[in-house]
Amino acid sequence: MSTQHIGIAIAAPGGYALDDALLARGIARLEQQGCVVHNYYDGARKHQRFAGTDDDRLAQLHAAARDPDVQVVVALRGQYGMSRILPRIDFPSMAASGKLFVGYSDFTAFNCGLLAATGAKSFAGPMMCDDFIRDEPVDYTLRQFWDCLRGPTHQVRGEAAGNPAVDVTGTLWGGNLAMLAHLAGTPYLPRVDGGILFLEDINEHPYRVERMILQLLYAGALDGQRALVLGDFSGYRLAPTDNGYDFDTMLAYLRATLPMPVLTGLPFGHVRHRCTLPFGGMARLVSDSTGFDLTVSDYPTL
Repeated sequence: MSTQHIGIAIAAPGGYALDDALLARGIARLEQQGCVVHNYYDGARKHQRFAGTDDDRLAQLHAAARDPDVQVVVALRGQYGMSRILPRIDFPSMAASGKLFVGYSDFTAFNCGLLAATGAKSFAGPMMCDDFIRDEPVDYTLRQFWDCLRGPTHQVRGEAAGNPAVDVTGTLWGGNLAMLAHLAGTPYLPRVDGGILFLEDINEHPYRVERMILQLLYAGALDGQRALVLGDFSGYRLAPTDNGYDFDTMLAYLRATLPMPVLTGLPFGHVRHRCTLPFGGMARLVSDSTGFDLTVSDYPTL
């Protein structure tokens, strides 16, 4: 399936573009591939650290969802902002629009809120900044994006030694760990029975990763989960006071403590090579000593 005439809307519920010229280049690239881009972000309306006031950013999401010529809504970037507008998002209208909503990081709150409020599925995947504006776009990231949206199934290979052998099926959900922990105890965190939970984060020390996962455990969010799959957790710095407490030590503790298998090696997170994951799709996870295959079906496609 080509990208000819696919309508892509850009909405900015969080941070603003750091370079408007690079954003224009990214839009031009999509147009050169045959996409029709509907840009609801206005760089002149930046407000403080956000891509506009709360009203502006909320209006962008709703306008993109109403646009009959749009099939895919891609977040401009993450950073912070979704939490401020969550209570005012018309999630039933978002679900009824049939649009494919895509983003990660701060956008995790939207993925969660949409599934919790309506049961509708979305996508954890690339955003305009920086995935579509790079000097050299990453083939893997963009290929994953288009392959996933075309469907009807999607496969991701993760490679890591030391994973337990598993063969489980369940609803795929998750995203940025800090956002999920932030939503614990709110109506925006979905209750997923028999899920496969994926997590990632950046600049979070292993002890903070452990603490947030324990918060989800104590809040009951991990009840009934069939597997936990970890993506990228980079950007932190260890200190002499850690005294041997590093990511591998934390991982061993999680594997000894959590009531489900814990796997590593998912190519997802704040990294250049990022897979796209149908949030709420039905997944099968099969692992061996070298890695795992994650196959997802039963999700909306182009």
